[in-house]
Amino acid sequence: MDLALSPEHKAFADEVRAFAHKNLSPATRAKTLSGKHYDRDDHVAWQQALGRQGWLAYTWPKKYGGPGWDVTRRFLFENVLAEEGAPRIIPFGVKMVGPVIYTFGTDEQKERFLPGIRQSTVSWCQGYSEPGAGSDLANLRTRAVLDGDHYVVNGQKTWTSFAHWGDWIFCLVRTNPDAKAQEGISFLLIDMKTPGITVRPIIMLDGAHHVNDVFFDNVRVPVANRIGKEGEGWTCAKFLLANERLGIAEVPASKRGVRSLRDIARSEPADGATVADDAAFAGQIADLDLQVQALEMSELRVLSTMAQGGAPGPEVSTLKIRGSEIQQRIAELTMEAVGEYAAPYQPGMLFQDTNETPVGPDHAPPAAPRYFNMRKTSIYGGSNEIQKNIVSKMVLGL
Repeated sequence: MDLALSPEHKAFADEVRAFAHKNLSPATRAKTLSGKHYDRDDHVAWQQALGRQGWLAYTWPKKYGGPGWDVTRRFLFENVLAEEGAPRIIPFGVKMVGPVIYTFGTDEQKERFLPGIRQSTVSWCQGYSEPGAGSDLANLRTRAVLDGDHYVVNGQKTWTSFAHWGDWIFCLVRTNPDAKAQEGISFLLIDMKTPGITVRPIIMLDGAHHVNDVFFDNVRVPVANRIGKEGEGWTCAKFLLANERLGIAEVPASKRGVRSLRDIARSEPADGATVADDAAFAGQIADLDLQVQALEMSELRVLSTMAQGGAPGPEVSTLKIRGSEIQQRIAELTMEAVGEYAAPYQPGMLFQDTNETPVGPDHAPPAAPRYFNMRKTSIYGGSNEIQKNIVSKMVLGL
């Protein structure tokens, strides 16, 4: 694996940086760097700018409207944008359902759905987890009963990120309750404006409305919106999850998080010096930095395999495990660095239009809300316990 960048790749990184300087609004960049929440307009404006450039679907091949970049350009794209303070691209359309559609969908489905994903004119959310069927996804109970040329869907999805913004939702549903668990599942695309769909917000510990419960009450979905054959939804689901877990490590964001942690430590006074001057604390930051670098090398190994024509396999579960643990550790050390100023719990300070007055320095109010919110990283995308089971069985053969 050659880590040296070619002149062409260096020029590409410069091009991405110049694009971010021109198209990313200062207000949105400031929200990223200060840890404040984005609103929908922040995401839409940025993603549509990427779409006009032909870069939003940056992992897609040219055949389906993507730029056809090699894995090095994808890696540089993600890292440069993270350095520049760009919002994370919402993955549900571009990284999740889009590749499922162009891999398993019909020509008609590709023509209908892919343009809106590439241009960010249609937003998507993911209907996987259910009460009692989160990490044990094969235990899902949302039913889809065939009625002529439609399915009638009844059930509930939960922890559905950005469902309140979503135009469409891709869902795993049970179409054959008598088959083995994985064999009775199908993959449906559902218009969120369809009668019978109710979205109920779930407010997180940081005060934000990111996730939701979604209820389906006799929702009629055309059979034409099924991806693949009936009963083959688990194949689509495994394909999607492998791609999701590759990016879920959030290495670029963690690299930015370590830099921010160092800045905070340098600004926080301690015993006549700063927190950064404390050898024990500096050692913890250095250890965390090394963990991020090691995780990045592991991710690059997977990308190298992909560059040679391979596909992400069960080993990407290790990226999810370590990536989530590192994100939580960054939040923990930030709390320690801020010290007593993290005690006043002010989640409202994460919103741009708040009228609250911060207690302590500007970087203090996000520390506690972010710490509590980051507890979710070892659960979503398949809990770390499930990921360890996957590694033990599929990688180690235990």
